[in-house]
Amino acid sequence: MTNLISLGVILTDRGSKYAVTGARVQSRADVDAVLAELKRDKAYAKATHNTWAAVLPQGALKADDGESGAGIVILRMMERAELKDHVIIVTRWYGGKKLGGDRFRRVQDAVRAYFEVQGIAAS
Repeated sequence: MTNLISLGVILTDRGSKYAVTGARVQSRADVDAVLAELKRDKAYAKATHNTWAAVLPQGALKADDGESGAGIVILRMMERAELKDHVIIVTRWYGGKKLGGDRFRRVQDAVRAYFEVQGIAAS
């Protein structure tokens, strides 16, 4: 796959770093290939969480990767923006301090940054 769009680290909060990546996908196999490509970069492979959501022709998928509740945050934003045939991955490197509910705001910030770069209207 060569359609990976990675913005790299876009924000930090109390030591935690967040990055966002996305790609066009048509199937779960495509999602798995995108995740594998992303994790070829050792920094992403060693990240604390690679949370993602995808809206496919067959339906929606999400995974929290240990960041409980974050996948649904990404998925809801994608659905509101009517973004289909796409996967968005929000990566977090834990910085040593718990963020509580702010972690969801950081996930939203990361997805909004991706939308902005892609010219997608976020609601």
